Amino acid sequence: MSEISAEQEAREAALVERVLTSFAGSPDPRTRELVEALTRHVHAFLRETRLTEEEWRRAIEFLTAVGHMTDDRRQEFILLSDVLGASMQTITINNEAYADATEATVFGPFFVEGSPDVGLGGDVAGGAEGEPCWVEGTVTDTSGAPIAGARIEVWEADAEGLYDVQYGDDRVAGRGHLHTDADGRYRFWAVTPTPYPIPDDGPVGELLRATGRSPMRAAHLHLMVEADGCRTLVTHVFPRGDTYLDTDSVFGVRDSLIVDVHHQLPNTPTPDGREVAGPWSRIDFDLVLAPGTVSKDS
Repeated sequence: MSEISAEQEAREAALVERVLTSFAGSPDPRTRELVEALTRHVHAFLRETRLTEEEWRRAIEFLTAVGHMTDDRRQEFILLSDVLGASMQTITINNEAYADATEATVFGPFFVEGSPDVGLGGDVAGGAEGEPCWVEGTVTDTSGAPIAGARIEVWEADAEGLYDVQYGDDRVAGRGHLHTDADGRYRFWAVTPTPYPIPDDGPVGELLRATGRSPMRAAHLHLMVEADGCRTLVTHVFPRGDTYLDTDSVFGVRDSLIVDVHHQLPNTPTPDGREVAGPWSRIDFDLVLAPGTVSKDS
């Protein structure tokens, strides 16, 4: 790269200052802080990389394609944020470590409002293909007190690596919610988590291929826990020994969220007496909520 002349440096710096000055009248201080910081970082990127006009055009086309791919069933912008680590960094910033509270991780693009209430011991699989998996544990605060009535939202991919919204019909499977009992305990049936690729048939997939990265996510089960007086927790459960724990495409794995999956032979009695024709598994995972002010839907 050729050296930049002093005159060119001055022109570029002057433009940055003009753009920053244009936001001086922002009535909201936080808005001004955000757009000014964004401006400084974007211009620093442009000047550091000496971005060409053709590269700028291709970047605009890429973001346009991300927008076109996004609809009410698929959020390509969240997927882009995920693979750049921006989602995980935002979560890390906003969920500071507190005592032994369970760590948060990425929300992901496949959460859907209005999941069915399966009740304690219910089946969130809803017909999703996969090995049955019994999941149970306790929800407590950081003092160890059990939290009754906490809402637990669960969603996951099936054994084919697909969420219900990725199918071309209106099925509701692999998702549901329930509430903890008076002792803060929860339990439900799901399917044993398996690894799968994030959707790579769109612009984010093209980015991964262009950079030699795998689209594979480590096997996981999504959990979102809400309770009055506590910080809402969005987290995953990751089976120990999964091939992709160290290369998860969205950087969502945390060591504290890796759990043992206890595989059961066919005809092994289940905790609730359910008859399972073949093998099944079980996961035990206790959840600890940090304090905070949140409201909870019943």
